[in-house]
Amino acid sequence: MLRLPAFQLLRPTTVAEATRMLAELGPQAAPLAGGTDLLPKMKRRQLQPRYLVSLRGLRELRGWSGSPEQGLVLRAGCTLAEVAAQPAVRSAYRALAEAVAVCSNPILHRMGTLGGNLCVDTRCTYYDQTEHWREALGWCMKAPGPRSPEEVPCRVAPGGSRCWAVSAGDGAPALIALGAKVRLVGARGERVLPLEDLYRDDGIRYLDKSPDELVVEVLLPPADGLRSTYRKVRRRGSLDFAALGVAAALRLDPDGTVTSCRLVLGGVASRPLVLEEVASLLVGQRLEQDVLERVSEVVHRAVHPMDNTDFTVLYRRRTAPVHVRRALQALAS
Repeated sequence: MLRLPAFQLLRPTTVAEATRMLAELGPQAAPLAGGTDLLPKMKRRQLQPRYLVSLRGLRELRGWSGSPEQGLVLRAGCTLAEVAAQPAVRSAYRALAEAVAVCSNPILHRMGTLGGNLCVDTRCTYYDQTEHWREALGWCMKAPGPRSPEEVPCRVAPGGSRCWAVSAGDGAPALIALGAKVRLVGARGERVLPLEDLYRDDGIRYLDKSPDELVVEVLLPPADGLRSTYRKVRRRGSLDFAALGVAAALRLDPDGTVTSCRLVLGGVASRPLVLEEVASLLVGQRLEQDVLERVSEVVHRAVHPMDNTDFTVLYRRRTAPVHVRRALQALAS
């Protein structure tokens, strides 16, 4: 049985107090919300913070406000189950409801939080193993053991100079497709940015935020006739992370012409992959056979998965255009 390493649990009562603790303790501390990703990583000794700053008691992180007509504000401490059950989300922001509904399994839905899901660590076959397994195989850049990252090769691309761990969360692609923004609060103040700007194309430093900053709110724009959906490819029907996630959101004229479109893929790169070329291809077009064929070609050219998650690289690359096409056809109907 894997056991947690020793740590001290801190219980702030406000977001300001939590960010101050994180700033003062630095890399020795980590925020703890639902713990569904952090605690297993601590058991595998991938992360070993000496202090956990609990966010569970912060009322500022709970609840929601607004409406689909005005725009919706979801606070980061909402559990995935609460988000999936929210009538406004289910009716107007369907991609998000579908995405959080297929995260992990129903038990963890009641523990995992929206903010934690957006900050979930990147995945890799060579990284998500026990300490003994990684030590026996040889350390990697993301978990270099007693050595520095510069001394350890990437097990996926040994000749490269970066980590190729994959962004496999479900909430981020769906929310990016919906045009969401996030509000971050840190010891030095707060800022609001488009959600896609929170992510870097780097398997190790995958979030563009300082360690003391917390995601406190997700800001969804007015739905305004937006249609959206999310599709997920994984081996098992629950628990598994996405080998491929497809989030699509679009608006249609009464005659079926696309007026706006966003397509985002998860599970294929170190950050959610926004396919801007698809959007420019679809706007002003109807979702007919020849248009969907061109979209499939664009997706196939854009997707270059690495051999570091479930299924083969060839399968993951070939299945991406198939699921993009099915998502768009579902929205058109």
